[in-house]
Amino acid sequence: MTQPIVIRRVPDTFRPFRVLDACCCIGGGTEGYRRAFGPSCHITGVDIEPQPDYRGDAFHQGDAIEYIRAHGHEYDFIHISPPCQGEGAPTKGTNAARNKAIGRTYPRLIVPARAALETTGQPYVIENVPGSEVRKDIRLCGEQFGLAVLMHRYFELGNWTTMQPAHPQHRGRVRGWRHGEYHDGPYVAAYGKGGGKATVEEIRAAKGIDWSTDHFRLREALPPAYTQWIGAAYLASLAPALEAA
Repeated sequence: MTQPIVIRRVPDTFRPFRVLDACCCIGGGTEGYRRAFGPSCHITGVDIEPQPDYRGDAFHQGDAIEYIRAHGHEYDFIHISPPCQGEGAPTKGTNAARNKAIGRTYPRLIVPARAALETTGQPYVIENVPGSEVRKDIRLCGEQFGLAVLMHRYFELGNWTTMQPAHPQHRGRVRGWRHGEYHDGPYVAAYGKGGGKATVEEIRAAKGIDWSTDHFRLREALPPAYTQWIGAAYLASLAPALEAA
């Protein structure tokens, strides 16, 4: 599923294949969909924060869920990566009491995002971390693509489906300090700072992102290889209908 399928349209109704990347950050996901869907697609990013390094064709700063409710039906395919800080197991478990004590809260957007996406009737993807409320339809890992970052992520598929790819055995450890002991390994820690965690250049190389030097946003961004796989899988799921048309 690495070769894009040509998206055929009736000539008098031709328009670009329109993709929405919500909570887009710098557009790691956008770049992957661009590779999968090819030059016939137009990708719009939406994010609550300004994203001067965004990779797509158009950008809208604003609330992603509100945008989906108002405009989601205008797109052919929708992806959303809700903020993961409030979704992971440490935030909801180990660190929950500490966060409550200092008044730290994080948005929990997966459920409202799903509700908004369902109103559009369009195929969609919700991506998030282990421990989140995303349905675990697909799990991707950097090792599946030969990347120097593991970064396990789950993808919930709405109004379409595909098969889970094989998850290869990891080749070793993530490089860095753990409990006072330094470990070497083939993967970099693309989160946080210090303790042997990855530099800007290391994250760029590990994730395959060459258009930004913002350390925080590079840490947040999806490797394009993930959404390239998702996009190609979606197109493959359309193949029988396209061939019959």
